[in-house]
Amino acid sequence: QVQLVESGGGLVQAGGSLRLSCAASEESGSGRTFSRYAVGWFRQAPGKEREFVATVSRSGGTTYYADSVKGRFTGSRDNTKNTAYLQMNSLKPEDTAVYYCAADQMAGGRWPGDYVYWGQGTQVTVSS
Repeated sequence: QVQLVESGGGLVQAGGSLRLSCAASEESGSGRTFSRYAVGWFRQAPGKEREFVATVSRSGGTTYYADSVKGRFTGSRDNTKNTAYLQMNSLKPEDTAVYYCAADQMAGGRWPGDYVYWGQGTQVTVSS
């Protein structure tokens, strides 16, 4: 069992930046197996379905992005800190959503169903 906690959301003006963090912990308390999990980032705006944002491979060496965020968002991770990150630059009002991180031992996918473990989400609001 992996527990994920997102942080770093908030209110920002269009064109601004935020960095989301996703801290992972395991019930076993070992803290040594975060590198076994691919991490995905998703977002959900009011009245809309949850959508893919980015995925980060287990080592952090491979990332994929939704076309809507490509070139503006960067996913990364620090396995020594059991934490994944989503750096969001040049934010737009349409980026407003609750952002979730997710983890799974399979290779990271673009669908919510590809992930077993989810965080509680963090709100990102971009004002125009």
